Amino acid sequence: MDIFDRVPLPSPNLTVGEFLVRQTHICLDPVMPHWLQQRHYNTFTPTQKSEIIQSYGVGEVIESLNPQFPVGVQVVGITGWNEYVLGHSEMYIIDSSLPAEAVLSLFYFTGLTAYIGLIKLAQPKAGETLLIANAASTLGSLLGQLAKAKGLRVIGCSDSSKKCQYLVNELGFDSAIHMSNKHSATQLSLAAPDGIDIFFDNKDEPQQRLIYAQMNQSGRVIVLDKPFTQHPTSYHSANLEGIQHRYLSIRGTMLSPYLEFMHESNRVIAEYLAQGKMTYQAHLIEGFDHLPEALIHYFNEEAMGTLIVKF
Repeated sequence: MDIFDRVPLPSPNLTVGEFLVRQTHICLDPVMPHWLQQRHYNTFTPTQKSEIIQSYGVGEVIESLNPQFPVGVQVVGITGWNEYVLGHSEMYIIDSSLPAEAVLSLFYFTGLTAYIGLIKLAQPKAGETLLIANAASTLGSLLGQLAKAKGLRVIGCSDSSKKCQYLVNELGFDSAIHMSNKHSATQLSLAAPDGIDIFFDNKDEPQQRLIYAQMNQSGRVIVLDKPFTQHPTSYHSANLEGIQHRYLSIRGTMLSPYLEFMHESNRVIAEYLAQGKMTYQAHLIEGFDHLPEALIHYFNEEAMGTLIVKF
């Protein structure tokens, strides 16, 4: 942990239009590797040595010279590892009755990613079958619940029996498959007797070949929130024949072209949450000083739910 330094900074003197946020919760999210590594396709500016690590979080406005962000409102946005943050125009006001854990698990980037991937890109029809590669992740969990609310049959893939039970018993998935199990091919056939219409590919897995073999004609593959590759040959030639002969479409995108839908996705998810159609699981770590160990925990373990540091 000696690679991290906690540095005191002076409190800013606000000018007209500015506001100060006291951050209370920081989310450790799949977007963080984009901020920590330089890739030729990366749209984020990577964090350099001696710079504040980027992240997003929830906080309360404690000082304001901006009437659009009055004192007392709860906001979510890009914050970085700071206890106090100078607010900016890309922050969003969130209903203060919503717990910060719910905001970071269901709304903002996570909610927008699920909403765009399913509603705008996949364009599902009620009764279709959706399969999610990394279904026990924060995004996968939300995506599956959103799909169920839209009338889809939802199958989740995971790497443990415990996570599979969580997907079915807690989140209401129709089926869950332990992809590390030697019987995963049989389980997949039984879970999708009528084939798969939409495949949400958010994890590199060698079992992709099994999934593509179950795809229906004109099926849709949505690639979003995919980690930096563990299996760089996932889209190998064995899949290409199936893509061609089944008339499959593959869509991938970043969130930046869809930020205009942030309020829409927040509204839709808030409605489902109020109706009891959404739930979430957050893994809380207490204390600002525990951020470094939380980051190590994030990279070394794949916990169910959202990893959040509260302080």
